[in-house]
Amino acid sequence: MALLGRKYVMDIVCVVANHGTVRFGEIEAHLPGASTSTLSTRLDELVEAGLVERERYAEIPPRVEYELSDEGAELGERLEPLVEWAIERGEECC
Repeated sequence: MALLGRKYVMDIVCVVANHGTVRFGEIEAHLPGASTSTLSTRLDELVEAGLVERERYAEIPPRVEYELSDEGAELGERLEPLVEWAIERGEECC
């Protein structure tokens, strides 16, 4: 619960849930108010918590992709009603 209350965590989960496998730049584009360092830290925390999986490809330039783990996908599904509720009230969501 402490992790879910941190800034941008639920936003990141929603973005990845809605878009499947995404790269950092795509997440950043959906959350323009977040700093690069904050997003990077939150992604690291989500990976450590087992909610997001990070795949790094040995390419030049390096390519890193993120997707939800099974637990992260379940969390994304459980967040859907909350996101719908927020949208009905005029809030912007992922």
